[in-house]
Amino acid sequence: MVLATMASPLIYFSICLFLSILIILVKFLNKVWWTPIRIQSLMKSQGIEGPSYRFLHGNTKEISSMIRKIRSSPQELLHHTLPMVHPHFYSWIKIYGMNFLQWYGPQAQLIITEPELVKQILSNKDRAYPKTKVSSEIKKLLGDGIVLSEGEKWVKLRKLANHAFHGESVKGMVPEMIASLQIMLERWRHHHGKEIDIFSEFKILTSEVISRTSFGSSYLQGQHVFDMLTRMTHIISENNYRVRIPGIGKFVKASYDIEFENLEAKIRESFMNMMKKREKDAMLGELDGYGHDLFGLLLNAYHDSDETRKISLDDLIDQCKNFYLAGQETSASALTWIVFLLSVHTDWQDKARKEVLELFGQQIPSQDRIAKLRIVSNHSTMASF
Repeated sequence: MVLATMASPLIYFSICLFLSILIILVKFLNKVWWTPIRIQSLMKSQGIEGPSYRFLHGNTKEISSMIRKIRSSPQELLHHTLPMVHPHFYSWIKIYGMNFLQWYGPQAQLIITEPELVKQILSNKDRAYPKTKVSSEIKKLLGDGIVLSEGEKWVKLRKLANHAFHGESVKGMVPEMIASLQIMLERWRHHHGKEIDIFSEFKILTSEVISRTSFGSSYLQGQHVFDMLTRMTHIISENNYRVRIPGIGKFVKASYDIEFENLEAKIRESFMNMMKKREKDAMLGELDGYGHDLFGLLLNAYHDSDETRKISLDDLIDQCKNFYLAGQETSASALTWIVFLLSVHTDWQDKARKEVLELFGQQIPSQDRIAKLRIVSNHSTMASF
């Protein structure tokens, strides 16, 4: 009788444990097997095909293999860059057509390359296409700043950015931009006849310009933040096609997860220190308010008593990260691409140089006269696209 009484709770516990494990297993299989197979079948019935879903990893192993293969071999200087940048897109477009389905782990991704459909999605007039849900790492990197935010928050952050970069504000930034450019050119004079890594140089230049014009600091002051943000992007890139078992990250952290979280905390601390310094300068009367650059406008919004205009501390830090990272990378990449194209097409290089010399000679360009450039402006616009 005593044994039976003692056994009852044990049996009850065993049944509960078994049922819990069974429910977890069913949910797991539903997410990583049944749902992907169902989506694949539904899309195929509507004429959208693609590489077959593979259990857990989807197509990530195939994609990683294609990328490693193409990047391990010498590349020719061609305009047709798709096979080098996205070899899986190039390969699967030829097999499955302009629009196809691929798999990032158990997550379906509908790839659209048909120009008219791309235009329709990007215009998004009816708000039918929400912003893509990004990985937790990218979310930590960019936060809920202007790049990933939506709705009223996006409108609020966009207004602040527009105010910081309207026509007159940008005109006021030109002297700082010229000063940063002169520093770079002076560095280049000491490398006469030697190779220069222009991408690294343009990253320093754009970092310097952003630091000076938007945050009131020099590149050296902001370099630590740039370096940490760059390292975070490298961690994301290096692990982009690694698929984990859902939920395991809550219990087991890889070394790069720990490094990523440490960098995130240090970046937050750096921005907090920048805030304290700017607030101190404002209290001592060394600034008009908190300043009129982007950082000053964000600080002013953070301290605003009107809830409709006020932003949180997280919003402020996320917005800073967005402009530090996105502004630097996109500008540096565009400048590098332009110079690369000019080095390949020396006839356009000669035309651009002739136009600049005819208009400016050896003088420092002014904003008003820069607007008169035709060949350089058109060439830069084409390269940006």
